[in-house]
Amino acid sequence: MPTQDLATLRTFRSDLHRCFPRRADALFELGDALLTAGPVISLPYLSLQAAHRRGWGSLYDALADGALDVVALQGLLTRHAAADGPAVYAIDRSIWPRCDAEASPERGYYYHASRHSAGQPIVAGWAYQWLAQLSFTRDSWTAPLDIQRVHPSQNANTVAVEQVKALLGHLPPESAPPLFVFDAGYDSAQLTQGLAHLPVAVLVRLRADRCFYADPLPAVPSPKGGRPRQHGAKFACKDPATWPAPSAEHGTADEQYGTVRVRAWSGLHPKHHTHPGRGTRKTRPIVRGTVILVEVSRLPARSDQPHVLWLWLNGPGEPDLDLLWRAYVRRFDLEHTLRFCKQSLGWTKPRVRSPEQADRWTWLVVATYTQLQLARSWIADRRLPWERPLDRDKLTPSRVRRALSALLPMVGTPAKAPKPCGRSPGRPTGSRSRHATRSPVLKKAA
Repeated sequence: MPTQDLATLRTFRSDLHRCFPRRADALFELGDALLTAGPVISLPYLSLQAAHRRGWGSLYDALADGALDVVALQGLLTRHAAADGPAVYAIDRSIWPRCDAEASPERGYYYHASRHSAGQPIVAGWAYQWLAQLSFTRDSWTAPLDIQRVHPSQNANTVAVEQVKALLGHLPPESAPPLFVFDAGYDSAQLTQGLAHLPVAVLVRLRADRCFYADPLPAVPSPKGGRPRQHGAKFACKDPATWPAPSAEHGTADEQYGTVRVRAWSGLHPKHHTHPGRGTRKTRPIVRGTVILVEVSRLPARSDQPHVLWLWLNGPGEPDLDLLWRAYVRRFDLEHTLRFCKQSLGWTKPRVRSPEQADRWTWLVVATYTQLQLARSWIADRRLPWERPLDRDKLTPSRVRRALSALLPMVGTPAKAPKPCGRSPGRPTGSRSRHATRSPVLKKAA
C-alpha cells in the first residue's frame, strides 16, 4: 500500500488543524463529517455522522465564532497541489443564491442560468471567485488554491488580478511563468493591464464578433498638424476578408476533437473603453496581445456543427499554440469541480446569515475536496450495480468520497475529544429576541 501517500494525507490534516486559530476542533470535525456524509441536505444532518463527536450546537458555533488563517491555508493548498505538468490555472466565478435572505448583508444581483426572478435569469446572492490548478489528464479533478468573495461594488477583473498576485507569492521564484485561463465573462484588456509587470501569461476567451486593430503605419508629417493615428488596419473576427497572414500556425490530430487547426495573429489591440482615464481628454491606452483562432473538425458527444473558438493571449515568450488550446479545453474541469461542490458537498446548501460564515464554510468545502484528491490512491472502486467499473487512477470525486469513511480511522484526527459541559442554561427568562436588521440587495450602477 502506498504509505507515502497516507503520510501526505496525515500531514495535510495536521497542518489544516493548525490553520484554525479559534474553534479548531469543531471546525475540523465538521470537515470530517462532510468527508464521510452522503449528499448534504442541511447542516444539522452532518452532526449525525460518526466523525462529528460533538453536538449539533457546536456545528453552528464553529461557523459563527470560528476563525481560520486564510494565508496559511492558501500556502498549505499550494504546497499539496500537483507539481507535474505545466503550471496552468483557471479562474471562474460561481454564485451562491440567497434570494429570500433579507437579513443577509452584502448580497448582489447576478446572472443565473437555471433560477429566475420576476421572469429574468437573475438571483440575489454572494459571488465567489475560484482559482484552481488544472491538470492535462482526462478527468474531472482540479486543485482549488484560492477563493475570494467578490463584493457587489468590486470589479471581478481587479479581484482576479489580486488573486494572481497572491498565488505568485506562494510559488517558487525560479518556476516557469504560469498561464491563467479565463472565460468570456472577463475583460481581456483589464487583466492584461493589471498583470503587465508580472511574469504571467493570460488566456481569455473572446466573443466571435470582436474587432481588433493593428499598429498604424508610420505617420507622414502634415502641415496641418493633428494627433497621429492610434489604430491601423481593422481585424474583424467574423469577417475573414480582414484577416492578414497569421504570425504563427499549428495543426494536429486529436482523439476527441479530430483535426485541430490553430492560427495566431500577434501585435493586435482592441479599443479599450473601460480604463482609468475614461471621461477625461487623455488618449486611450493601447493594450497589445495575440488573437488566436481554434478550429476543430468535431466536438465530443455532439452532432452539430462545431463552432470556432477565439482567444486572447498576452504573456512573455513565444506562444505554444498546442499548449494554449489544450489549456482552455481543460478549463471546463473547474466547472465540474464547482458542480460537485454544490451538488455533493453541499457548498450552497447552508442558510447562513452573515457572509463571514459563508466564507468559513466555503474554505471547509475546499479543504474537504483537497483531502479527497490526496486520498485517491488509497481508495478502491465501490460502484453501484449499474455503474461502470473504473480504474484506480480514473476514480471520480464522488466515488472517492463514497469509500473514504473506511480510511479516516487509519489516518487519525488531530482534533481533541469533546468534554462534557453540562446542560445549557438557555435564554434568560423574560428576554425577547429582536428582529434582525434587514439588508437590501446591492445593485451596481450602469
